[in-house]
Amino acid sequence: MLPFKLVYHEGYDLNLGSHVFPSGKYRMIRDRLLADGFAEPADFVEPQPASDEDILLVHQRGWVTRLRNGTLDYMELMKLEIPYSREMVEAFWLAAGGTTLAARLALRDGIGFNIGGGFHHAFPGHGEGFCAVHDVAVAIRKLQREKLIERAMVIDCDVHDGNGTAAIFASDPSVFTFSIHQFHNYPSFKPPSDLDVNLEDGVGDEKYLELLGEACRKAFCEFSPQLLMYVAGADPYREDQLGGLALSIEGLMARDRLVFNCSREHHTPAVVTLAGGYAMRLEDTVTIHSNTAKAAAAVYWK
Repeated sequence: MLPFKLVYHEGYDLNLGSHVFPSGKYRMIRDRLLADGFAEPADFVEPQPASDEDILLVHQRGWVTRLRNGTLDYMELMKLEIPYSREMVEAFWLAAGGTTLAARLALRDGIGFNIGGGFHHAFPGHGEGFCAVHDVAVAIRKLQREKLIERAMVIDCDVHDGNGTAAIFASDPSVFTFSIHQFHNYPSFKPPSDLDVNLEDGVGDEKYLELLGEACRKAFCEFSPQLLMYVAGADPYREDQLGGLALSIEGLMARDRLVFNCSREHHTPAVVTLAGGYAMRLEDTVTIHSNTAKAAAAVYWK
């Protein structure tokens, strides 16, 4: 048995068909972890979808209603960049429920792991870049509402800037936002986080890990969170179709260990969401995400 639970639901698949975002990866990650002998069926727990009331802690009622009713206009769909379906909407509600469950488990076990989530481009009133509902923000607001936490930190290691996260928490001193991302990449407008590391194109393992380590130390020096939300995108990988960094699979696993070790060093429960990953070979994306779970076990099984 693992020292933490893996949160997963068959409904995480956004039903995108032939799309650069391989949302069938969630099932493949689950299957890989089982096939590798890393996890057993008992290590997985299934979330309930977030309630509309939970989603409204972050998102505007009009946006939630249009998502629910399938009445998004042309420009909203263009910004979202994924086809509309009932399965897509249900998947986002499930992701938010999954990240909230992972956050509760983190407070209990020291770490919670959602095989999904990390939809960091969602804004209160619209979606962007494959992200309709900001599951990480929903989980933070839910736990704050229940007075389980007061302060949270987001460490976002997706190749793309966490613009929705920065916008949602811009005027909130209870949430510290940190994004390390390729600067010359989506999105074009990047609202400032509390801490941004803007990377030049082609940054590889050594420089990335050096800058990430420095930034993590700075973030924890400036802020004392009661919960860490780790957005562990697979897309800094050197063969990612939507990225322009040059990290290796080994470098990405070292990145994960660095974040987890920092979390443990500061006695901060950590929540993992997987975010983006668009490798030319889908099996590479699955390997990178699976390795994040293995890095967590290596650190939290000490």
